[in-house]
Amino acid sequence: MPSSNSTDSVTGGGGVPLSVNFDSPEDYLVFIFQIVFATTAVLVAGPVVVTILATRSLRLQNRFLFMLNTSVCDTLVGFSVYYLGLFDVQEGYPSRNGTYNMLPSLLGVNLMTFLFAQFDRYFAVCHPFFYTRYITRRVVISVNVYCWLHVYTQTILLIFVPLSKAQQVYVFAIVSLQVIVITKVVMTIKLYVVARFQLNRDPPGAERESKKESLRIIIFVVIIFLVLWGPSFINIIIRFVSGRGMGFRNQATNLFAIMARFNAVCTPSVYIWGSPALREALVRTVWGRVCPRCRRR
Repeated sequence: MPSSNSTDSVTGGGGVPLSVNFDSPEDYLVFIFQIVFATTAVLVAGPVVVTILATRSLRLQNRFLFMLNTSVCDTLVGFSVYYLGLFDVQEGYPSRNGTYNMLPSLLGVNLMTFLFAQFDRYFAVCHPFFYTRYITRRVVISVNVYCWLHVYTQTILLIFVPLSKAQQVYVFAIVSLQVIVITKVVMTIKLYVVARFQLNRDPPGAERESKKESLRIIIFVVIIFLVLWGPSFINIIIRFVSGRGMGFRNQATNLFAIMARFNAVCTPSVYIWGSPALREALVRTVWGRVCPRCRRR
């Protein structure tokens, strides 16, 4: 397949070449897939953002604030694919038409948010008195803001610091990612044990069902995230340690990056599937306005 830098490349707006040359049926499939995927992510995650913001009963619950944060990320990931997936973009080193990792870093915000959401659910179920007293709405909002600051502070540092310092920051980020991933795996197992055994000893009622629902959602979301994001993470580690790993022409043909971004569709879908309260509010707030028949049903 011809290189994306060849003189006969199809160019998009601003002189940036498109991600494919349309020399084969596969090129058309890749391009159409990116459009469909980006649109799907925006249309699935976006309504979740609107619903939580417009529904006071949801905004008052800490778990929905974490859902809001990840859904904002997922909506932005969907919009980012209109650039990363449709144009010839290569992030990292060497960069080509890149965004200095600003757009791919959205996945890092999700990674951090999921970690704090796991701790939130653990303390809410296992230490309810401590949780009620100390984990306030203001604390949860601050944690979600911190996720953005943590990820994008590192990303900006990599842009402005000298190359030697940038390498040190990058090494620190890789080590931090390993620690976060291991912690997430341990917390997922812990939450499964809590959901499987500890909650069954609680008396039946709405509170127990709400706790089960919240644990089920976060467990499913984290497992899906790790499965889809894991191959990209492993490939990054291999390339960093040994210089080998798998390379791709651009972001549109990077199978690992596509898998990681697919979380932008899976995560809000799990939220809608797992939370009747969110589903009802979504019908009332978004779907019911677009399709009156949906509201009547």
